[in-house]
Amino acid sequence: MQQARQYAEAALERKAGDVVALDVSNLTSFTDAFVIASGTSDRHVKAVADAVVERAHGLGRKPLGVEGYETGEWVLIDLDDVIVHVFRGEKREQFDLERLWGDAPIVTFEEGKDGTVSRTQLP
Repeated sequence: MQQARQYAEAALERKAGDVVALDVSNLTSFTDAFVIASGTSDRHVKAVADAVVERAHGLGRKPLGVEGYETGEWVLIDLDDVIVHVFRGEKREQFDLERLWGDAPIVTFEEGKDGTVSRTQLP
């Protein structure tokens, strides 16, 4: 989940909303975690996605693929052991990954006023 935290922090630095990570390591073989974040517009979604990709490069990681960037409604960034989803609000509600992967432990992330990121594990 350390990699997921890094990507969540990058999203929060670009003011993404409702940033969570789902630990799916025991539920699927294709990745260990999903990071899910919301943007307020297509430009905001793209800016959040750019921040995640920049963080990945800074960590010496290259995305295996980026999908949906052109429209900015739902950008999926495949970083192998972590898949990052950045949604516009209505698309996030429509696909509701948190419900779809409801058996996965959830970690929420929030950025404090001092710029520090706190995380909370939910049951």
